[in-house]
Amino acid sequence: MSKDQDTEKEFEHIISLCRDIYLTKQKDYGTAWRILRTRSITDQIYIKAQRIRSIDDKGSQKVEEGVKPEYIGIVNYSVMALIQLELGASANSELNPAEGERLYNKFIYAARDLMLDKNHDYGEAWRNMRISSLTDIILMKLLRIKQIEDNQGKTFISEGLDANYFDIINYAIFALIRLEYENS
Repeated sequence: MSKDQDTEKEFEHIISLCRDIYLTKQKDYGTAWRILRTRSITDQIYIKAQRIRSIDDKGSQKVEEGVKPEYIGIVNYSVMALIQLELGASANSELNPAEGERLYNKFIYAARDLMLDKNHDYGEAWRNMRISSLTDIILMKLLRIKQIEDNQGKTFISEGLDANYFDIINYAIFALIRLEYENS
């Protein structure tokens, strides 16, 4: 099996873990997150990425929940942001479970397809990156998103919000793959 095939298999495994948590939380909370504007979701992702960086910098943590759940949260909140970009925020627009899962799959598999294309071109370079660099890139992408949001979504030459959220999903999944498979 080639590395690309390993990556696709590992990516699918991580997607499954993330989706299971998304769907379980959907059972617990419904889609209350639909009230959030994308900039609020951006801030939620930022908090999670910043916690990962803080734990890495300090070398310890006081809250037992480790970094894996934070990366999973980054993936899931990024998918929610993409859903919000498509549907718009709405206080009265609960998604039924089947529609929530359909939209989740639509965006997570679009991210996977993008990853496969980029992985082909970049030759699995992410496998040689430090996990801390993946976190830093996520934080950089979030700062880009915040700037685009502050500019009311307008860019002159750069990719838009959706491209940055897709990249964040992929970098977070790369970190999860490294955390899941490097120590096994």
